Amino acid sequence: MKRFGRWLFRNWALKLLAFLLALVLWLTLIPEERTFSEKSLTIPLETHNLPADLEMVERPPAAIDLTVRAPNRLIDQITPSNVFAKLNLAGASVAQQEYPLNESMISVPAGVTVIKIYPSKVRLRLERTQQAELENVPELIGSPREGMKIERVEVAPPTVAVKGPESRIKRKDRVRTTPIDVSVLTQSSEVEADLILPNPDLRLASSSGRVKVRIIISGAETAPANGKTKKD
Repeated sequence: MKRFGRWLFRNWALKLLAFLLALVLWLTLIPEERTFSEKSLTIPLETHNLPADLEMVERPPAAIDLTVRAPNRLIDQITPSNVFAKLNLAGASVAQQEYPLNESMISVPAGVTVIKIYPSKVRLRLERTQQAELENVPELIGSPREGMKIERVEVAPPTVAVKGPESRIKRKDRVRTTPIDVSVLTQSSEVEADLILPNPDLRLASSSGRVKVRIIISGAETAPANGKTKKD
């Protein structure tokens, strides 16, 4: 041991310099794919395969935090545009409200490893889909012209089928039309109007979102065959 110690410390400055040069050379020549770094990201969380008979009434966070490990040559290429999380709801139920997140749900480029996911679980709430027929109510604004009177208003169709979460559908709710200005009408008229649902969580059960509104006006001026003006 004494002989080894004397050898070790003999010309120690040169040996230290040689070690440092070897270390620098090794760091210079080592392939980039064998050196790794970690990176933190905030990535989007997507939900997929929600059963057709269920509605999402409480959504999970739109994004989660992630720590990944990758070769140095790839680390700068890892961004939220090519890393995202997919939560598969194919087996979801009304009873379940917490859903764990794991590495298998994270889509990352080849060579990238997921180190940490935060939060490790997310909360969402589902309800069963319900359909109901709600009354269509015309939204009239303005006043008829002087000497005119609205006798009645007819809507076709009188009701519309809507769908949505069961807690959001109220039988007393009504579906209103976009405003119809009666002050510009000079005679009985039929106009088309869009429908406005009483709750943003509801949707129309059919593709048609328009109704016909017939406004019957008395006292409106009409033009007879002789060209003279008379009133209804």
